[in-house]
Amino acid sequence: MKLLYSAARWLALTPLLVPAAANPASNRSLLPPPAIPVAPTPVGAGGPDLAGLLARAAPAASQDVLQLAARAMSCALRHPEFGIDPQRLGIIDYSRPSTEPRLWVFDLARQKLLFEEWVAHGRNSGENLTTRFSNRDGSYMTSLGGFTAQETYNGGNGYSLRLRGLEPGFNDKARDRAIVIHGAPYVNPAAAKLQGRLGRSLGCPAVRPAVARQLIDSIRGGTFVFAYYPDRDWLQRSRLLSGDCGGAAHALAAHGPAGSVGNAH
Repeated sequence: MKLLYSAARWLALTPLLVPAAANPASNRSLLPPPAIPVAPTPVGAGGPDLAGLLARAAPAASQDVLQLAARAMSCALRHPEFGIDPQRLGIIDYSRPSTEPRLWVFDLARQKLLFEEWVAHGRNSGENLTTRFSNRDGSYMTSLGGFTAQETYNGGNGYSLRLRGLEPGFNDKARDRAIVIHGAPYVNPAAAKLQGRLGRSLGCPAVRPAVARQLIDSIRGGTFVFAYYPDRDWLQRSRLLSGDCGGAAHALAAHGPAGSVGNAH
């Protein structure tokens, strides 16, 4: 059954790995031009093809970050217990200032970019630029790594989306910390130009109220969300970025000392 489950997920990604007709000009196609055929290399081998296709759809995003996101998603898809839907992908690049769009949502099944948006970080993670990250409750900091976007609910911040952290020591306390995606009036690009940064959250990746519901509905129910920053500790010990896809890295996180992220833990 596990093999059939995995096969079904890879089949869902097949449209991304073979040439097809171009989409209308209004959509950013994830497919290469017909003159440049793409070999059907499994995404699980490291995701080089998926990374290239993402780069075509979101040219403003860092190609290095897109490559890491594709690699992490490939690993996550090997773990059925994570509940990842292979048809969507969300990426946040916290190495960028909050005054710039740094959240991308891709519809891999329909082969287009859905959102390129501003996103807030935790108030104790930095001003315009993030410098500190944490997995600790009450830190009011952002967490790094891979998440599964799960169910929605209506709470104090309105329509919200729960996130399950997939990386022990770095973000696996996300649900306990109520780290969710929600809309917030302080995510205001015009105000950010005047004050030099977006408003900040208590650790949640908050987005503009005008796009919150549509964005949340586009990724709920299993989308893989990848939150990046060039944090050396996380990059070295991430279970999703390790060469054996969670083997040695997971053992280190489980049996080693509690891992710090950035300047906090």
